[in-house]
Amino acid sequence: MTAKPEMNAADIANAVAGGQLSALAATEAALARIKQHDGILNSFTDVTAERARAKARAIDADIAAGRKVGPLAGVPFAVKNLFDVAGLATRAGSKINRDLAPAKRDATLIERMEAAGAVLVGALNMGEYAYDFTGENIHDGPSRNPHDTTRMSGGSSGGSGSAVGGALVPIALGSDTNGSIRVPSSFCGIFGLKPTYGRLSRARSFPFVASLDHLGPFARSVTDLALAYDVMQGPDAEDGACTTRGVEPVTPLLAESISGLRVAIAGGHFQKNVFPEAVEAVSRVAKALGATQVVDIPEASRARAAAYVITTTEGASLHLDRLRKRPNDFDPAVRDRLIAGAMVPATLVDRAQKFRRWYRAQLAEIFRSVDVLLAPATPCTAPKLGQVNFNLDGVELPVRANIGIHTQPISFIGLPVVAVPVPLEPLPIGVQIICAPWREGIALRVAHALEKMGVVAAPAPRGL
Repeated sequence: MTAKPEMNAADIANAVAGGQLSALAATEAALARIKQHDGILNSFTDVTAERARAKARAIDADIAAGRKVGPLAGVPFAVKNLFDVAGLATRAGSKINRDLAPAKRDATLIERMEAAGAVLVGALNMGEYAYDFTGENIHDGPSRNPHDTTRMSGGSSGGSGSAVGGALVPIALGSDTNGSIRVPSSFCGIFGLKPTYGRLSRARSFPFVASLDHLGPFARSVTDLALAYDVMQGPDAEDGACTTRGVEPVTPLLAESISGLRVAIAGGHFQKNVFPEAVEAVSRVAKALGATQVVDIPEASRARAAAYVITTTEGASLHLDRLRKRPNDFDPAVRDRLIAGAMVPATLVDRAQKFRRWYRAQLAEIFRSVDVLLAPATPCTAPKLGQVNFNLDGVELPVRANIGIHTQPISFIGLPVVAVPVPLEPLPIGVQIICAPWREGIALRVAHALEKMGVVAAPAPRGL
């Protein structure tokens, strides 16, 4: 049996565990596909080929000896280059971090993926210091959309979206502060999970905004997304936000009925500044789920503004020393936003944090009568690389500032979201399935049901 690009992680793991496919063959197939297509996609910044081969051979040896292997045995995966990878400098999309000493230990989530049998094949391109929605990195070049390589992959986890959307790997890991998992998922036509804040460990990953940062997986199927999520769960004393929850497996529950779940459409802010394709995508998902109720989320626009305040001020605080010593080594767009953040008055930050508490309470009240909210993941399909503005109803809007218009009010209070791809023509676009805190299982069950109905799916890459 040979490993084909369209094989999902679950198929690979089952074939490896069953002896129909070797872990080494699955790894070599991924490395060959990276070599063939990454010159176009520019998803990877580092390929860890020898490490991957050594891990795959160890898995094959375990199988030959009759030892039990994990649920992701032989599955190739890659990580955004803000994850620590032993032997590599954790560049976080920057020029400055390349001068760091190589990491001595993998990030917690890499360790957990490999403990489950997954095989790390490399580190992925990203927006500088994760302050990006486009996937365009001035140091490493842009990661490209696998459905049209003249278009953005989305950011800041652009390489993760591009690599999975282009079928270079079946699973990738990324981060999401204001939308950086959900935006690439939408543009690249794949599934992405932003878990509840504090659900998955961020230990040994380079931070952006500690009070907003999440790590999570991308995949081409809901089953693969759930498998990766399950093996990465668990408390971690090295991440102070990830200490309160145990492991709550969702994979065994995916096929449970979603009948009786109360599904509503997010209104107000989430129905403004959207292109027809975003409206169509939400409409298709809502119709399939029988959702007609529209719920207005109060002050969502203000939540987005407050998220900007907290993002830029916390980000600036993290980078002050770099801004002083090496300002010319930043992407100017990132540098200028961080400098602006350093000048935001403390009183405004305090107001943003107080509003955050109020807004969290408002959403908690909504989730007393609703189980799931539906909203666009992005206002449009992937813009052209280098595109500065888009025209919506005769109004010119800046692309970079508005790509995350519908994701920021959600991550602002750490809600779990599954981004699902609606395969429109000529380009896919994502819908957010949003739930109350710690209810990832519900969001994944709804996504799985939609996938089984054929409403959402990861299309084959069209640009390769």
